[in-house]
Amino acid sequence: MAVTRRAPVELTTDIVSAYVSNNPVPAAALPDLIAIVATSLADLISAETPDEVEKQKPAVPIKKSVTPDYIISLEDGRKFKSLKRHLMANYGMTPDEYRAKWNLPSDYPMVAPNYATARSTLAKKLGLGRRTGKRPKSRGRKESE
Repeated sequence: MAVTRRAPVELTTDIVSAYVSNNPVPAAALPDLIAIVATSLADLISAETPDEVEKQKPAVPIKKSVTPDYIISLEDGRKFKSLKRHLMANYGMTPDEYRAKWNLPSDYPMVAPNYATARSTLAKKLGLGRRTGKRPKSRGRKESE
């Protein structure tokens, strides 16, 4: 969703019209109401805003976040065998968004190396990923002789 800046006059008009449509306001009080809203908006707009939002620091150094047995979340410093579910459940973040936020390389692991190896070994032991038998024949029409 794109954020658009609106002119203070437009914002004042919207706020005052919304207020007046839902609350009884005497005509004589309208100039004061408009002045109060305009002044409040001007104060909010002119208030100092930080030039740059302070970047969040990782919970652990990036180099120490990958160990053989677990991955440490840079968001909260907790240890996980697989980080993907934690990121989505707690931060609504995909692995690609996580990598982008922390400037991590695209091959940064989301699964602990030893855990990935154990899962791979188990899958191979069960025969997963192996083709069995012949390939199915094509489903196209048979050529007539």
